[in-house]
Amino acid sequence: MEKKEAPKKPEWLKVTYDQKKVDQMNDLLSGLKLNTVCAEANCPNLGECFGSGTASFIILGPNCTRACRFCDIPHGHPQPVDLLEPYRVAEATKRLGLSHVVVTSVDRDDLPDLGADQFVKTINLIRKMNPDTTIEVLTPDFQGREDCLDKVIAAKPDVFNHNMETVRSITPKVRHRATYDTSLKVLKYVKDHAPKSTFVKTGIMLGLGETDEEVYQLMDDLRAIDVDFLTIGQYVQPGPKNYRLREWVPMKRYATYYKEARKRGFRFVASSPLVRSSYKAKEELEAVYGK
Repeated sequence: MEKKEAPKKPEWLKVTYDQKKVDQMNDLLSGLKLNTVCAEANCPNLGECFGSGTASFIILGPNCTRACRFCDIPHGHPQPVDLLEPYRVAEATKRLGLSHVVVTSVDRDDLPDLGADQFVKTINLIRKMNPDTTIEVLTPDFQGREDCLDKVIAAKPDVFNHNMETVRSITPKVRHRATYDTSLKVLKYVKDHAPKSTFVKTGIMLGLGETDEEVYQLMDDLRAIDVDFLTIGQYVQPGPKNYRLREWVPMKRYATYYKEARKRGFRFVASSPLVRSSYKAKEELEAVYGK
């Protein structure tokens, strides 16, 4: 069988940044023994976010218990839960002077609470040490367990984010143990049970082989449960063993998806190749609150 060539990389994938500021951020985070999704997931916006003094923190260690084919985060035997990690995240938030912070995690299917308690402790300490900072969480699916979701909801994050990642037909090809319907269930449960002040958010990647009709169906599924925010970005294949990139989606299609999403009633939409789930997360709240 003839091997398919990878699509040619577009010009927008080449990004530049202030290396000095990035090194300073890395030194601070390394000193506090913290992981960030910026570095661990090889995010293309690392330079811009680190250069502006912002970061999205990964709690519960660097190793994931799942092996999703689109992801560059290491998987394997997880480390014991670090009880001081929530304090260090709150301290980093304070040192960096963050007005909005994103807290995410690897999947921890090995833990009795699947990691929910660590999210709660981190939210509470950030709020205690940084009372003016707004907080966004980007959680795993917690296997759809409502008791885990209830814990995080009770901590009252400003934004509760859980990613759909892709359309229904591609989900089983790229997500390990996670399902399309479980993710919808998580988002619906949070929307139905979280305080009205908590916004519900999700994100997807393009370029995995999805069709326009499938993307629009996903949008309709999300609006049927009243999801507030949607991010749409380009899948960038991390390595040869990851799911094969099918397409560099043209800018025009991102603009079309943006218009269609706004037409469907999402309160905030970010749709562009370099958009990632936590990229410019603060701006969505500013857009909604009119700041």
